[in-house]
Amino acid sequence: MVSTSPNDAFVAFEHVQKSYDGVSLVVKDLNLSIGKGEFLTMLGPSGSGKTTCLMMLAGFETATHGRIMLDGTNINEVPPHKRGIGMVFQNYALFPHMTVGENLSFPLEVRGIGKSEREAKVKRALDMVQMYSFINRRPAQLSGGQQQRIALARALVFDPSLVLMDEPLGALDKQLREHMQFEIKHLHESLGITVVYVTHDQGEALTMSDRVAVFNDGRIQQLASPSDLYERPDNSFVAQFIGENNKLPGVIESIGDGKCTVRLTTGEVIDATPVNVSEKGAKTLVSIRPERVEYKPEMMPAGAHTIDAEVMEFIYMGDLFRTRLRVAGSDEFVIKSRNTLGQRMLSPGEKIKIGWAPQDARALDPM
Repeated sequence: MVSTSPNDAFVAFEHVQKSYDGVSLVVKDLNLSIGKGEFLTMLGPSGSGKTTCLMMLAGFETATHGRIMLDGTNINEVPPHKRGIGMVFQNYALFPHMTVGENLSFPLEVRGIGKSEREAKVKRALDMVQMYSFINRRPAQLSGGQQQRIALARALVFDPSLVLMDEPLGALDKQLREHMQFEIKHLHESLGITVVYVTHDQGEALTMSDRVAVFNDGRIQQLASPSDLYERPDNSFVAQFIGENNKLPGVIESIGDGKCTVRLTTGEVIDATPVNVSEKGAKTLVSIRPERVEYKPEMMPAGAHTIDAEVMEFIYMGDLFRTRLRVAGSDEFVIKSRNTLGQRMLSPGEKIKIGWAPQDARALDPM
């Protein structure tokens, strides 16, 4: 079980703020506790503050206000090279004039480790990423994926208890990026290290993390496990940023006992689970995931809410069908259905009924 209490957190941001101009805050009163051995991802769009938080933890940026704690010690004034933190960057940051072995040996030399121990640690780190046979090559002789493996090995070579990764897979192609996601996750699990990972790729965050902190406008919008973020978003920003999401605007007609009814702008009334909405008459956006919606009557969940729809576009995607519909005045309502044997194709202009379980519709604060 990952510890999240500020009292025993391995990494803690306590009321941390960051401003570059003394006026506007890039990071606004951040409080975040990270447990020892946890894989935590900071996820958000460009400019949301996630990379600034990572750079403050690494020591490359200083906090304007608040404390950053590492294993119970305030590290605000500790220089980067004395924090004992491993770093992996998107651009690899390998020394081009050094061989692979020399690149890994360098951080050990800086720490005063003897030659025989250095050689053993370099071999162990390269074996972890299956790159020992490349020990005498220079970075220019390696592919992008190989260079990223070397950068990862260099971050691990001195046995840090904390490794920070800043968009490390952003320069790789899709297939290699997905392969490296699993490699990094498996290394994390086998070594038991704490990892703080920054990305704007929500699929990457969901695949790799124990918990994800979703950033926007310098604040954490939600901190939760990948499944909670996807299935139970706290607000409309998180619902839209994490995966594909249908939004139906409306007004709360009644609310109580963990349920509410919403009158959509086109007049239909639907049931939903209220999230961050608390009173009758409040505006809301009803969130429904595309894969939670059915159009085949035999597949409708018990007690499903049904609504009229018109097919706008039907796309074959191999394992899935992606159907875009006109629903409640919107032409951008999407459903995703599995490609099953004998499934009927839909045609543009076709009128159908769609349905979903009431608990799969979430009435969110429209922000």
